[in-house]
Amino acid sequence: MRMLVRGFELFLRRVWMEQEETYTTAGVVGVAVWELPGQWKVGLTRQLRLLPAMIGVFSRRLPRLLRALATLESRHPKEPHYYLPFLGVKPQWQGRGLGSALLAPILERCDREHMPAFLEASTPRNRAMYERHGFAVTEEFRLGKGAPPQWRMWRATSASGHALEDPSIPEGPS
Repeated sequence: MRMLVRGFELFLRRVWMEQEETYTTAGVVGVAVWELPGQWKVGLTRQLRLLPAMIGVFSRRLPRLLRALATLESRHPKEPHYYLPFLGVKPQWQGRGLGSALLAPILERCDREHMPAFLEASTPRNRAMYERHGFAVTEEFRLGKGAPPQWRMWRATSASGHALEDPSIPEGPS
């Protein structure tokens, strides 16, 4: 757990906060980290600058982390979009609408700017919440052998600025 906390702090300080699109609740019981269109990928020069700190945090587990990141990046959409690499709410605060509230500022901006959004959902519960906010599954994948399934999800917008449903997902009964 200590390694995960240190890793999250590293990415928060050295990658995500620089984009100034990180949202939290009072008391910091939840956080949403967004990356701006065209800025989700960490370039090679920056990766090399981060490497000493990543070695310090992940040590012998760094190759495993790098494989996971490569898997995540392998099918990341190329077109401009807002990217949500992380949304979390402390377990005792879940189910109260905090995750939805943390999503709202950027999803509203997506609608105003007619800009899609992308994320990877890591649990069925998270997937269902994202679907309620207009995201549709584009692919199920696993980070490695024996890993639980995750879902790549895309939220398109129409010219009117309202979320579009994925046409490949059938509607419920009429």
